[in-house]
Amino acid sequence: MTEVIQFSANLGFLWTHYDLPKAVQAASESGFNAVEFHYPYNADRSVLRKALEGCGIPLMSLNTHRGGDGLNGLAALPGYQAQARARIDQAIEWAADLGAGNVHVMAGNADGCLALAQYLNNLRYAAERAGEVGVKILIEPLNSADAPGYFLNNLAQAVNILDSLNLSNVKLMFDCYHVSRTEGDVEYWFDRTREFVGHVQFAAKDGRQEPDQACMEAIQYIASSGWSKPMGAEYRPSTRTVEQSLDWMDQLQSHQQST
Repeated sequence: MTEVIQFSANLGFLWTHYDLPKAVQAASESGFNAVEFHYPYNADRSVLRKALEGCGIPLMSLNTHRGGDGLNGLAALPGYQAQARARIDQAIEWAADLGAGNVHVMAGNADGCLALAQYLNNLRYAAERAGEVGVKILIEPLNSADAPGYFLNNLAQAVNILDSLNLSNVKLMFDCYHVSRTEGDVEYWFDRTREFVGHVQFAAKDGRQEPDQACMEAIQYIASSGWSKPMGAEYRPSTRTVEQSLDWMDQLQSHQQST
C-alpha cells in the first residue's frame, strides 16, 4: 500500500494564538507528523523540549534570528559578520538541543558582490558548525513581492550558491509558494532542483492560504517523485481557526491511499 504523505506544521503561521509548547500539542493532536519553528528564541527551551518529547513529534527546522527590525536576517549583510555568526551559533545550539534536523540561515536584505562573499563565508561557517552536531543548513529564495530587497530571491541564484559551496549539508528549502510566485511551474522546478532540496514547504499561491487545487496537485507530484519526509504547511489560515482549514490534509491523504 502507498505510504501516506507526511506533513509538518509551521508554527510561525499556524496556532499563533498559542504559546509554542501548546501549539506543538495542537499540531500533534491535529494529525501532523512534525513541526517547524520560525523564531522560537523567546520561549523556554527546556519547556519546548518537553513538549516535543511529550507529544512524540519531531522538529523539522527553525530559522536563524532575523537580527532586528527590517533586516530579515544577517548572513549576507557586509559588516555584520560577528552578529550573523552569533545568530548561527544560537540557532544550531537550539536545533541540536531540540532535535531539529535543519537550520534555515536567513540571508537578509542586501545585494552585490560583497553581500555574496559575506553570505558564502557565513554559510561555510554554518555548515562546519552544523556538521559537528549532525544538523543540515537550508537556504531559501523569497519572492520579491513578499520580501523586497531580500538577497536570495530566485532558484537559479540559490543553485549557483549551492554549486559554489559544494557542501553536503547545505541544502535548498523548496517553498512551493515562493517558487510559484517567482518561477511559475512548481513541478517543473522541483524536478530541476531535486538534487539540492533538503526540505519542502507549501501554501496556495494566492493569499498564502491553505492549499488550493493547484497547490495540492504540486504536493501530490512531489510525493509521487519519492519525497517521503514531512512537507511543511507554512500558510495563513483563511478561517477563524486552524482546524477549520485542514480539509486539504484529509483530501491529500485519502487520495493517496486510494491510488
